[in-house]
Amino acid sequence: MDLFTGLAHTLYSTLHDVFPIVAVVIGFQVLVLRRPIPNLGKSLIGFVYVLIGLTLFLAGLERALFPLGKLMAYQLTSPTFLGGDPVSASGLVRWQDYGWVYVFAAALGFATTLAEPALIAVAVKAQSVSGGTVRVWGLRVAVALGVAIGITLGTYRIVTGTPLHYYIIAGYVIVVIQTVFAPRAIIPLAYDSGGVTTSTVTVPLVAALGLGLASTVPGRNVLIDGFGLIAFASLFPIITVMGYAQLSDWWSLRRKQRQASAKDDDN
Repeated sequence: MDLFTGLAHTLYSTLHDVFPIVAVVIGFQVLVLRRPIPNLGKSLIGFVYVLIGLTLFLAGLERALFPLGKLMAYQLTSPTFLGGDPVSASGLVRWQDYGWVYVFAAALGFATTLAEPALIAVAVKAQSVSGGTVRVWGLRVAVALGVAIGITLGTYRIVTGTPLHYYIIAGYVIVVIQTVFAPRAIIPLAYDSGGVTTSTVTVPLVAALGLGLASTVPGRNVLIDGFGLIAFASLFPIITVMGYAQLSDWWSLRRKQRQASAKDDDN
């Protein structure tokens, strides 16, 4: 009964949240454009699918993904697993003892980003629009590497307790510098790639990891230190995507130079 009661409550909440979106779309279609809704039957069926899908997804988050992320953070930071108290004699946390936390954060960030539906959709569209210049897997791997690096650095920040804004400011300084030198065609896609990482698959697990880690590392505040990982997941893919484009341009230029040099030698 608790399961069905929870599903009913989640369904009601989802309906309450989705209704304004539907009202805006239908209102503009009927009152502003003054045209009938095309494929009304299919649209209603799709709306029901959205409600059911969101309800089951949110229920799954509460019952599986959030608890799983917190449990993994608790297990990886327990003194039993670490082999002793991670706090040094001076009262500081020994960040070196949390090596498996960093490995898990990197693997989690990489895997969840590869499975992110929003990123897959953007990558497919980018390949189609660019005529194959931007590859689906190339973009997905570049973004996933950025998220992996960002989440790893974010967990290090939680363990050490250093201020969040230092990392964010330094990261955006790098982004600004890269924006000046990166190929113009990749810059908008790189900035969008940072946004699509914070979607349905990545956010729940990353947020749960941050909250679980902050609640188990000695001396950390859940509210201050537990949040902020998602900011890392949004920032560092911008850097890696522009870096991927810059490396591709450099490699292409080098290959052309080699070909030109080979032609000169033949002549």
